[in-house]
Amino acid sequence: MNAPTANDEVTTVPGATQVHYRTMEVDGVDLFYREAGAPDAPGVLLLHGFGASSYMFRALVPQLAGRYHVIAPDLPGFGQTSVPAGFAWTFDNLAAVIDAFTRAMGLERYAMYVFDYGAPVGWRLAVNNPERITAIVSQNGNGYEEGLSEGWAPMRRAWAEPTPANREALRAFNTLDLLRWQYVEGVKDVSLVAPETWQLAHAAIERIGVDAQMDLLVDYGSNIAHYPQLHAFLRRYQPPTLAIWGRNDPFFLPAGAEAFRRDNDKAEVRFVDSGHFAIETHGAEIGAAMLEFLDRSIAR
Repeated sequence: MNAPTANDEVTTVPGATQVHYRTMEVDGVDLFYREAGAPDAPGVLLLHGFGASSYMFRALVPQLAGRYHVIAPDLPGFGQTSVPAGFAWTFDNLAAVIDAFTRAMGLERYAMYVFDYGAPVGWRLAVNNPERITAIVSQNGNGYEEGLSEGWAPMRRAWAEPTPANREALRAFNTLDLLRWQYVEGVKDVSLVAPETWQLAHAAIERIGVDAQMDLLVDYGSNIAHYPQLHAFLRRYQPPTLAIWGRNDPFFLPAGAEAFRRDNDKAEVRFVDSGHFAIETHGAEIGAAMLEFLDRSIAR
C-alpha cells in the first residue's frame, strides 16, 4: 500500500491523541515514557536531549498520534526516569537501555526523531539495527564534525585530557542560568519559550545529580568517534531523512544539517528561525513538516 500524499485524506483513530504517562522497568532502570496513538500504527520514537526530557514533546506527541504510535521516553539521567546505583553514564549504555525498551514495547520497526543527546543514542540504534529504522527526523541532532560550534571547546578539552579540572569546568553547563541561556539564545521572541522548560530540566539535574551530567559531557567525545559508523549506515541504507534545525543554534551549526546530504541522497534539509530548542518556538511548524514527511516516507 502506498503512503498517503500530503493531499490525501488520512484517517485518524478516535481517542488516539490521548497521552498516557507510564513507567517500565528495563534492565534495572525505571524508564518513564509518554505514549499515544494506536499500537498497530507505524511507530515513531522521540528522543530528547541535554537539558530536557520527554516534556519537550508535550505538544508533538498528540500532534502525531492521530496517525502514528508515538513513544517518547525520558533518557536515563533525565526527567522522571530513575536508575540503580552504579549505573554507567555513557552513551553506549543509554543506547542499550533504549534499545531494550523498544524491544519490550514491541517496536519492531520505527521512525526516529532525534534531538541533541537523542541523536547519538539514535545513531547507535540505527547502526546496530538498520533494518528497524524506517525514517529519521533530526531536529538539531548532530552527526558531523562540522556541525560542532566553538561552544564545544570546554568539552573538547575534557575529551582530550579528562583531568579533574577539565571535568569540573563542565559543571557550569548544568546551572539554571546556563540552561535558560540554551533555551533562549538565538530566539527572536523569548516570550514564546515557557520558563518551566529549563526549570524542570534543572530540577531533574538537582534531583538526579550533576555528576551524571558531567560524566555524559565527558563521554560525548565517543560520539564523534562513532560518526564514521553513522555515515556508513546512511550511505548504505539511505533512510528517508529530514533535518529540520533551528538556524541560530549556538552549539550545532547549520553545516551539520547540510552535511546529511553528503551521505544520503534522500536527506531533506530545512531551517527555522530559532535556536537550539527550536521545537519550543516552532513546534507547530516542525510537527506539520514531520507529518508531511512521514506520510510520504513510510509505507503503511
